[in-house]
Amino acid sequence: MTTVMTPELAPEAVLNGLQETKTDSVTIVVLSGDMDKAMAAFIIATGAASMGMKVTMFFTFWGLNMLRRKGEKSSAKDWLRRLFGLLNRGGAETLPLSKFHFMGVGTSMMKKVMKQNKMPGIPELMEIAEDLGVRYIACTTTMGLLGVTKDTLIDSVDQYAGVATYLAEAKNGSVNLFI
Repeated sequence: MTTVMTPELAPEAVLNGLQETKTDSVTIVVLSGDMDKAMAAFIIATGAASMGMKVTMFFTFWGLNMLRRKGEKSSAKDWLRRLFGLLNRGGAETLPLSKFHFMGVGTSMMKKVMKQNKMPGIPELMEIAEDLGVRYIACTTTMGLLGVTKDTLIDSVDQYAGVATYLAEAKNGSVNLFI
């Protein structure tokens, strides 16, 4: 039988040690390039930042598309990376829904409902996040794999780094999410 360590069972020294190492910060890995998942990531990020928490968003794989300049083409040399660039250009405004996309009809309907309810879109949420001090890190490993260059990404990217930087941010944080 396995015993689970709950706060009631944990020695006070262990709890104090854990509390001393944690900071009031949120780290969000943005892996998905789907509109609804991106909305969730940015709503959580802006909510946490508005509460005074330090927020870092680490964009990797398809999530990196949110940081692309609108309509920017890949400057990659080989055909596969150029193909990735063609398939993934457009930026935050062109993300599809994860479900109910239906060749763009579902995404258009969702955007209409959001507008009717005065809900900001992803580009607006990104601006709000930036104004609140949310940091954007672009994954350099993914950039290399997909042929994404710094000049194809938006200016508000704070850092270009790999997984070690993400892990350092997440290690002492109080919340770590993977979306």
